[in-house]
Amino acid sequence: MSDFLAVLAEAKRQSDPSGIAPAVPYLHAMGIETRLEGDVLVCTMRFSEPLIGNFAIRALHGGTLGALLESAAATTLLWRELLAAEVVDERLAMPRIVSLTVDYLRTGRAVDTHARAFITSAGRRVARIRAEAWQDDPERPVAAAQASFLVG
Repeated sequence: MSDFLAVLAEAKRQSDPSGIAPAVPYLHAMGIETRLEGDVLVCTMRFSEPLIGNFAIRALHGGTLGALLESAAATTLLWRELLAAEVVDERLAMPRIVSLTVDYLRTGRAVDTHARAFITSAGRRVARIRAEAWQDDPERPVAAAQASFLVG
């Protein structure tokens, strides 16, 4: 069993997705952590200086917000597939993105940013997901996204 599959098996066994992000190099590099709030997976992108896109107003780069939203969507879909799987094997992998449309709603300040995603439809081949990112208040998102992923 690969290291990643071992991480997934342990996450499933413990019902805790927090070990997934450190096992994915991109999520680790972006400073993204995962946790459950109730039964909703939440990704948090810890603030660091390289995430700044506009130094004059100390705003996050839009690409980092898009990456957080895509990561929340993909990890949510992976978590759902992991929980539904009878056996953790090679069929489980990070979902492959088809499309991502991001709406930037407010300036992302230089603080930790959180995101959650909701699966809006899932067929045999494609899943559609809505993701929202916020900083202080989940009711005031800084960005939102619609994403499609290949599944299966």
